[in-house]
Amino acid sequence: MRPDYAERVYAAVLGKIIGVYLGRPVENWSHADIEGRFSFVDRFVNADLNLPLIVPDDDITGTLTFARALPDHANNPRLTAQQVGETWLDYIIENRSILWWGGFGNSSEHTAYLRLKAGTPAPASGSRALNGSVVSEQIGAQIFVDGFALVAPGRPELAARLAGQAASVAHDGEAVLAAQALAVMEALAFDAPPLDALLDAAEASLPPTSNVARVYRRARELRATQPDWRAALRELEAEFGGPEYPGLVHVIPNHALILLGLLYGDGDFTRSLAVCVTAGRDTDCNAGNLGCLLGAWLGLPAIPGAWREEVRDRLYLPTSDGGRGLSDAVLEAQRLVDSGRALAGLPPLEPAKDGARFHFSLPGSLQGFTITPGSTPGRLENISLNGERALALRPKGPGRLIAATPASLPTEMLRPQGYALNASPILHSGQTLQADVSADPSNAQPLTASLSLSVHGQPDEVAAVNLTLAPGERARLTLSTPDTHGQPVTQLLLSANGNLNLHSLGITGQPHLTLTRPTGGQDDPAWQLAFTSSLDHFEARYPNSFHLSQDHGTGYLTQGNDTWRDYTVNATLTPLLAEAFGLVARFTHQRHHYALEVTSDRTARILKVNGDTRRTLTEAPCPWTANAALRLTLSVQGNTLKAGINDLTLTATDEQPYPDGAAGFTLTQGTLTCE
Repeated sequence: MRPDYAERVYAAVLGKIIGVYLGRPVENWSHADIEGRFSFVDRFVNADLNLPLIVPDDDITGTLTFARALPDHANNPRLTAQQVGETWLDYIIENRSILWWGGFGNSSEHTAYLRLKAGTPAPASGSRALNGSVVSEQIGAQIFVDGFALVAPGRPELAARLAGQAASVAHDGEAVLAAQALAVMEALAFDAPPLDALLDAAEASLPPTSNVARVYRRARELRATQPDWRAALRELEAEFGGPEYPGLVHVIPNHALILLGLLYGDGDFTRSLAVCVTAGRDTDCNAGNLGCLLGAWLGLPAIPGAWREEVRDRLYLPTSDGGRGLSDAVLEAQRLVDSGRALAGLPPLEPAKDGARFHFSLPGSLQGFTITPGSTPGRLENISLNGERALALRPKGPGRLIAATPASLPTEMLRPQGYALNASPILHSGQTLQADVSADPSNAQPLTASLSLSVHGQPDEVAAVNLTLAPGERARLTLSTPDTHGQPVTQLLLSANGNLNLHSLGITGQPHLTLTRPTGGQDDPAWQLAFTSSLDHFEARYPNSFHLSQDHGTGYLTQGNDTWRDYTVNATLTPLLAEAFGLVARFTHQRHHYALEVTSDRTARILKVNGDTRRTLTEAPCPWTANAALRLTLSVQGNTLKAGINDLTLTATDEQPYPDGAAGFTLTQGTLTCE
């Protein structure tokens, strides 16, 4: 494996999210409109349009979520389209997350999802035979395959095969060919070959008579004869932008714009993306693909610091796995690297700094940390200190420099721009926060470092621990998370009145908390963002803390993440009308968890849900009536599961237990309440 593999994957993930954030504000604008408003989009223009920069986006979420098919299926190099399709069903929350829900026969992905849900496996779910050429040859195939290329460095055949399988879940024909050509270039980019070598390999992977191959030939001819990218754009639009490529976002004209940016960017990260976005059409998708390729090809040093300073690694992944909803480029790159190593027959990388969530081991990484309002002026930077990378807090004057990173979703996500989002906080009451810090030797005197938390609805920090450090001294700050009374922890804060280095920040221990609607929660529903919901109805306006309804099928409401391992969840549930209801534990996604379920036929059972399989571990009769409260308990300890329903007790063991995951409710067609 290449020694810089992890850094180049990280650069590729950064390139992807930078490209998406750059192009999203002008998505589907024409070239004329973009140029008329901004001239040349070589900077983030979201503020000009009063739009947030860091937003949930299908291009990011789909790319990083669908690649989970690899670790979820043992990183098998012979991964199939059917297995990738199962990953869609695992993580997509219908009508809410990842996809453009544009309607059956209109949105390629929505159409394929409904096919999968109805029992049509991939690749038939995305086939031209079922969906027609207009639907099956839209842009989505190439949008979502970057992750399948980044796990195959220097292995273009493997990248093309994996990308082809993934692309065919919702696409066919030219769309799949375009995705595979892009994957070939991304896989070869790790060797940093000349641009012509990348383009030669992509073109050689295509049938010569395909329209995608025609795009490559024409774009390269134009670059050899036409120095003006705008003139080249006009030529490409004339040849590939007409009605023969129907649909809102056909792959052919958009793939042409990726090549336009690549060919006319002259190997410069910013110029390449600016050409691609200013050209118009599906700007966030095209710039996301191009940015990913550029990151893998040019490496971290080629990404200007100004881009990274604004993005700060931040991204959202709205899926049924709420524990991963709040993420960053470092975490996601690590996961792809481990899959890439597994496909190369190598073990995963050793967890950085004892597995701390924030470790700053990749050059320039900030993992979401920013200087808070009201802090003394200063800067945050990633530094190398005695061979180890750390986050440096550098105040520029007297007072305290305060750095913070999000622990849960910001309240502006109540009004998201586009895709709905909810995600579990990364820290909960009862858990412990540990910061490995050192006072920089450059300090002339001791400093005081402080580790603290902020909680939604609380004007001040709710907990803090302080430590005085002499110059060069290294120590650990340990903070126990107090009871937040139902409100999510919003930020993790570290401050100092001198030069401080944060080597790592980790979360340990199991939660001990009561999940309930906090005081004032009817008027301030921000606490609901801490839950991941696939339910049809979860609203704060009812008298109960939880008033849940599901119209069809099964829905879930969960909170927690993969730091939740051995625990007990208790709740008193009142079913008003339900086919089935109960509790879940070690919930990774909606088709991978344990459940204590009470059914309409008056049976209680402990289930292990794995894909389409719902295996009953134990069951017993359980009389219940509507509107009568039931006390439910579900405990998971190692491979032992214990449950209680009023006076009924159930016990089961699982020889291949799920190790961790969230807790919450399961509800099948009905309504229940809970405090």
